[in-house]
Amino acid sequence: MHTETRAMMSVSVAALLLVPLVSSPLRADATAEGTYKMKCVACHAADGSGDTPVGKKLGAHDFRSEEVQKMSDAELIEIIAKGKNKMPAYEKSLKPDEIKGLVAYIRSLAPKK
Repeated sequence: MHTETRAMMSVSVAALLLVPLVSSPLRADATAEGTYKMKCVACHAADGSGDTPVGKKLGAHDFRSEEVQKMSDAELIEIIAKGKNKMPAYEKSLKPDEIKGLVAYIRSLAPKK
């Protein structure tokens, strides 16, 4: 094999190995959004406001609020995993990475400055 051919093959293999690393965040965002729609929208609304009939009845927090946005990731993970007040626990139905994805999605609902 010629040196030039080997070099091209090495570059091609390296590019293939990097593709999952580059595209993973996009899939994670789409997955988190889907999880949010399935698990959270009924109470917290699509925009995170908590302005739904069920959310109003249960006192769902507005994810856009400063109160929620200033909470640490660890605090939000704990609430999603263990539940709090009338919010159910999701540690048995969601994987840790899915819960972390929800935290990132909740952060994305913050008002843009």
